[in-house]
Amino acid sequence: MIKFSILIANYNNGKYFRDCYNSIISQTYENWEVIIVDDASTDDSVDIIQSLIKNDPRFKLYYNTKNGGCGFTKRECMKHAEGEICAYLDPDDAIYPEALEKMMIEFTEKNDIVAAYSQMMLCDDKLIPDKVSANTKQIYNNRYFFNCPIQFAHFFAFKKDIYFKGIGINPNLKSAVDQDLYLKILEHGDVNYIKEPLYLYRLHSRGISQHSSKKNAKESFARVIYETMKRRGITKINNQDVPERYTGSKEIYELLDYQTNRMHRLINKIKVALDL
Repeated sequence: MIKFSILIANYNNGKYFRDCYNSIISQTYENWEVIIVDDASTDDSVDIIQSLIKNDPRFKLYYNTKNGGCGFTKRECMKHAEGEICAYLDPDDAIYPEALEKMMIEFTEKNDIVAAYSQMMLCDDKLIPDKVSANTKQIYNNRYFFNCPIQFAHFFAFKKDIYFKGIGINPNLKSAVDQDLYLKILEHGDVNYIKEPLYLYRLHSRGISQHSSKKNAKESFARVIYETMKRRGITKINNQDVPERYTGSKEIYELLDYQTNRMHRLINKIKVALDL
């Protein structure tokens, strides 16, 4: 049975970790491990995590000696992963009991894919489900897909060997870390979409992606997109020149405005339907 590595980068989310932990030990798929890297938390995270995982060998807890940020910590998680399939789970979120099992079905039935992702359920601060996120849709993956404006998010599982074929997550990123991961993985193959929520996403004021630094996150995402364009050797997009140097997010997002066009979206839907 293939091992699944659940990767958790924790920073000051001790108060939410019990829900995350309970969702993991309730999985219907049995061959999994959990890699937790604590990013020098200043709350009681480590004590809470240790009290829950105790001597369960399926859980492995590591520590950053100093706060390195999201990109650095998620990159550290990958260094310890032993599973053939990996996926990040934020410590303030949770997964449905069948999440791992349904992900593994995707990889076993279509062994040529490099990743799979699902819809996610938006929840309140107490992790009570509210509604399925409307932003996560089936995508048409090609070299001009940048996860913007059409996006997917959690739950995103990927092959470990594919991750290590590339340069991995940028350790200097404080935000847009998942975007960096998605775009690098998808350069190596196709991705399957599960039209069902497998991930419970908690909406609360302390979440990184919901923080007051959304402007900085938007800027980081633009830089990730620009670096992706350069990595892929793209010099023109929709007959517009990709700038030689990064000057700001506005120029990058304007390059992708055409992807909001209804005709462009329709063409991509047809391509997905025909599996082109």
